[in-house]
Amino acid sequence: MSLKDEYDFDLLVNEGEELVIEELEKELSKAEYDKICKCQDCILDMATLALNNLKPAYRSSLTGRLYAAQYHEGSYIKEVETAVKTAIKKVSKNPSHD
Repeated sequence: MSLKDEYDFDLLVNEGEELVIEELEKELSKAEYDKICKCQDCILDMATLALNNLKPAYRSSLTGRLYAAQYHEGSYIKEVETAVKTAIKKVSKNPSHD
C-alpha cells in the first residue's frame, strides 16, 4: 500500500504559497501593471517563479499553523514581496506565449 493511500497529504500546506498569491494580487492591482498580461499561464508562471525563489514554509497541523504564523511578518514577508515583484517583471517581459 502506498503512503498516499494511507495518509492525507492534502493536509500539507505551503504557507509561502498563500502569501505569494496574496502579494501577487496586491501588486497586480496597482496601475503600473494595468497593461501586462494576466492570463492564467502568466499568473501561474509569476506565482511559480516567486515560490521557487523562496524558502518553503510547510505546515501540516494546528501546531504547525501557529508556527507558520511567523512567516506572516518580518523578513519572510519582505522576501515574498521581493520575489513577487521580480517574478512579475520577468514574466511580463518574457511571457510563455505569443
